[in-house]
Amino acid sequence: MTAHKPTTSPRPVHLIPRSIANHRGQANITSVLILLIVIVGLAWTWSHLDFDTQDFVIDEVMPIVFLTVVATLGIWISVKKIIGKKNTLKRRDLLIQRFSQEKSPKKRFDLAIELIELNNYKPDGLESISKGMAEVLLHTFKRSQGDKQHRIKAIAASHLGVIQHRESVPLLMKALEDDYAYVRSSAALALGRMRATEAKAKLEHTMKEDWDQTVRSRSREAVERMG
Repeated sequence: MTAHKPTTSPRPVHLIPRSIANHRGQANITSVLILLIVIVGLAWTWSHLDFDTQDFVIDEVMPIVFLTVVATLGIWISVKKIIGKKNTLKRRDLLIQRFSQEKSPKKRFDLAIELIELNNYKPDGLESISKGMAEVLLHTFKRSQGDKQHRIKAIAASHLGVIQHRESVPLLMKALEDDYAYVRSSAALALGRMRATEAKAKLEHTMKEDWDQTVRSRSREAVERMG
């Protein structure tokens, strides 16, 4: 007997209004036309210059223009990086403040993950809340069981390694035997991040015997980090 899937109404698709699309299309056409006019104008001007002037432009003007463009581009990239870093630090400080004030374990977990990702998976700058982050990550790690929550458990495991929570090493070693490969690979990743040498023998076993290729690869990387 064939099961019939319940029919559902199609989800609404958000389309760009036709007037806006037309306006953008006209703007693109105008930009192309202006670019063509500039190119044609430059080509015409160049063709009407005498050879001495062309040589002067090539030998004297073009190097200066090139260096100016390179210097301007370098300054623009540097300024952009500085502004981006400043905005990231500002965002991090705001999230740290929100994490410190938040009471809900679920929201604290989400904020901890967001902070670690924003901080490019580095513990530097998170020292003031590292204890609180460890608590919520351990809480989530221990409570997340079964098929529906194994991904959350894996995320909690790998992020414990980011904040260098050495007290969680025994739990992470045990997680190398978890039923879910994603949890095992995340535990190996965390142990490697902490260079937990006490787990080296078990990781060496896992990198050879685990049936999952990702788990074996993560375990090998962890052992290599330990030297």
